Amino acid sequence: MLRLFGVAKTSPVLGIDISSTTVKLLELSRQGGSYRVESYAVAHLPPGAVIEKNVNQVETVGALIRDLVARSKTRVKRIAAAVSGSAVIIKTVTMPDGLSDEELEAQLAVEADQYIPYPLEEVAIDFEVLAPAANNTVTVLLVACHQQTIDARVDALEIAGLTVGIMDVEVLAMGRALALLEKQLPGENLRSVAMVDIGASMTTLSVFSDGESVYTREQFFGDKQLTDEIMNRYGLSFEEAGLAKKQQGLPEDYEQEVLQPFREALVQQVSRSLQFFLSSSEHASLDCIVLCGDVASISGLGELAQERLLTPVIIANPFADMTVGPRVDAQALARDAPAMMLACGLAMRGVGE
Repeated sequence: MLRLFGVAKTSPVLGIDISSTTVKLLELSRQGGSYRVESYAVAHLPPGAVIEKNVNQVETVGALIRDLVARSKTRVKRIAAAVSGSAVIIKTVTMPDGLSDEELEAQLAVEADQYIPYPLEEVAIDFEVLAPAANNTVTVLLVACHQQTIDARVDALEIAGLTVGIMDVEVLAMGRALALLEKQLPGENLRSVAMVDIGASMTTLSVFSDGESVYTREQFFGDKQLTDEIMNRYGLSFEEAGLAKKQQGLPEDYEQEVLQPFREALVQQVSRSLQFFLSSSEHASLDCIVLCGDVASISGLGELAQERLLTPVIIANPFADMTVGPRVDAQALARDAPAMMLACGLAMRGVGE
């Protein structure tokens, strides 16, 4: 059985989040119960380098990551990265209790074709025992991913001079990072939390119940819709539109004519995804919604979402209780905080949770 998760060791790793438009790098250290940000950097990818979370231009991505590592001034060369999307299959299965890891692996290898609709020679597979179940059985998390998807990421990272120690799954890493928001969540003993990760072209809804992932859904809606509207309305290039958004250099009608309709459309998309989940699950409601990703910090989005969705909403800041090392631009880190949840979840693999 091929390994997907990698071997978890309590030694530093760089969490590297490769999305469709950016690469984000994060190094954490830990003393006692406190985390510290040692290195951090973000770089934008050229269009077409990564398509729908698959690395399309390995050399381009590898060169950019090499430059990003140099800019961050980190000395860590061991990497935790992640895969997601349609290339990944996650199943919870029940197996007999009392089996050794070797026996469990052998039995899963025999039965894997029941759960995985791809030729087994084309996938990497891993598993983790979650908890005891009824009738002397255990619940096992089985994860499979197309080997080609993993290989493209590994090749790009090796071009950058790095070693892939851990290949994680995005939703599991995001769930790990959710623990960093514990003090920010409203109330106590929250059972069900929805995390809405708004990226450049895709919004991912992940629902966690008692800390375990129970639902994931992706929608093709994100920051690209806002950028396209700015380009069309104001006659700007892609690069000019991105810069104008960042520097707030757009005409006076931008807020009402462009940004507000985008916020409305985004909240509507999230509402539809949440209703689909609630109507098809045992959950009647959610305790909290966490907005994260590149778009989450748009002014007024959190307030509008809370008003329309009738559920407490927070904007993710995984660094709220962390200290910052001397190599890190604290102001830039704060601006990027909502988009760094995945990188945090990956970097946590090297310092314990």
